[in-house]
Amino acid sequence: MSAQLRDTAGELGMLLWREHTLYRERSGSVVIRGAHVERWISLSPTGGRDQVLIRAGRILDGGTTAPARSEAVASLALGTAELATVCRRLLADTAAGPAPRQERRRSGRAKKAKAAGRTRKPVRGSRHTGLLSWLIILAVAAVVAVYVRNLALWL
Repeated sequence: MSAQLRDTAGELGMLLWREHTLYRERSGSVVIRGAHVERWISLSPTGGRDQVLIRAGRILDGGTTAPARSEAVASLALGTAELATVCRRLLADTAAGPAPRQERRRSGRAKKAKAAGRTRKPVRGSRHTGLLSWLIILAVAAVVAVYVRNLALWL
């Protein structure tokens, strides 16, 4: 399966881009990297017979790859031209999405928190008092009112 996957990926690379790099990952998938178009395609074997998982993503500044933006499952029996059509559709979906967010510079405190494995607290969406808080306030007010009433009865 891996030899067939590599041969298919080589043919797909020639159909999709004039300049491409083909390499195999440890997981057994084959990646076609088009650096001049800043896109990549990954072909991974699936549990099905003659089926392949096709994933597409972007290449960020500096040469790192962004996570896959779109994916599809296709049969290797379709042929190279049909697989190239599926890949082009996935690449079009990748290009249509928003641009990848650039990594902001982190402050020293944020770097230390990330290194320690901690995450930042999520930002609260609203500062309004919630329903549960109002119920607690009402319960405390009721207890105080009962105490004052009982105190007044004793006097």
